[in-house]
Amino acid sequence: MPPKPLEPLAKKLMKGVIALELLGVFGAYSLFHMMNNSQDFRSTVNRRFPSVLEVYYQSNEWAGVYGTRESDHEAWSAKQD
Repeated sequence: MPPKPLEPLAKKLMKGVIALELLGVFGAYSLFHMMNNSQDFRSTVNRRFPSVLEVYYQSNEWAGVYGTRESDHEAWSAKQD
């Protein structure tokens, strides 16, 4: 039985979707890693995308890591004074 004409297109499309999903996963991980390691980067994210920082804080609190939000606010208020 000869292959169907749409089969090669479907394979290429599926590979593209998988590649995009992998890029998204690695991008999200790298963003989390940068936010987890740098208070200055969290400050930048707070100024530009506060909702992203809120998701970061909530995910940490859900995982049982508390105090990051408070220590950030203390450090940022000390810099402003």
